[in-house]
Amino acid sequence: MDAAVRVQAYRIAEHKDVRLPIMICQDGFITSHAVENIELLEDDIVKTFVGEYEPEHYLLKDNEPFAAWKDSFIHNAFENAGATCSGVEAAYRALKKKGKVKNTHKFITFGGDGGTYDIGFQSLSGEMERNHDMVYVCYDNGAYMNTCIQRSSATPMYADTTTTPVGSESDGKAQNRKDLTQVIAAHNIPYVAQTTFVQNFKDLHTKAEKAIYTEGAAFLNVMAPCPRGWRYNTPDILEICQLAVDTCFWPLFEVIDGKWIVNYVPKKKLPIEDFLRPQGRFKHLFKPGKEELIARIQAEVDRKWEELLTKANY
Repeated sequence: MDAAVRVQAYRIAEHKDVRLPIMICQDGFITSHAVENIELLEDDIVKTFVGEYEPEHYLLKDNEPFAAWKDSFIHNAFENAGATCSGVEAAYRALKKKGKVKNTHKFITFGGDGGTYDIGFQSLSGEMERNHDMVYVCYDNGAYMNTCIQRSSATPMYADTTTTPVGSESDGKAQNRKDLTQVIAAHNIPYVAQTTFVQNFKDLHTKAEKAIYTEGAAFLNVMAPCPRGWRYNTPDILEICQLAVDTCFWPLFEVIDGKWIVNYVPKKKLPIEDFLRPQGRFKHLFKPGKEELIARIQAEVDRKWEELLTKANY
């Protein structure tokens, strides 16, 4: 494509009297291996012709945010969630200090367990350590569910995933899941909590409100069962959540300014089999000869539960 044509495309797409949809398709291989000469225009010529782009509507316009929601939002690569939100929050504080922003805003980030536990953990850790005034919400479904159910460090031991498939030589994922809630608590931020869909969502609502109205960094880890990845009957989602809590696989707790608080202690702690059995990703554990695998999971759940009770002086 001729350089002049490419430059014209910007004017055609951006000029308010035209604004036709434009797609510039340029093959890098053709550009670098073309036999014919390529004309490159000088920057000042291009800038003079194209001009400055001044959008009428944009996401962060202070008095008229342009979005489908009532609040402005940024949809970015999921591994960049922590870096993006902490950067926006820092910019907001700078603008507010200069008097350029009058209103008070709270910043909230949503990320899945893959982007939170794994490939986005570095930026998440940084924003927590710097104590940005924001809330990070992790919806934890225990795998990279959006890209065909690959294992993440949130995936439980012995779960069957597409990258830890069960077979004659494998019983599923070999490692225990990362306890990210406790990892974030080690950053000494004002508020950390773990919750899921139980008690008619009361626990989730209560902790969300605390997080939003906490000054400084707050983190919510929300277990969100995935029917496709966990392979359970979809209408049973609330039962699955309750079993996770009653077996102490997913305890409900919060850490407020370093104080550990257990929000729910089952009257009768159920065996981990009750949580595993309804899920197809663990069906191989209920074949003859696999009892030791379930026992290992139970031992880890018991260890983590006792550790939590000790931290909370329960």
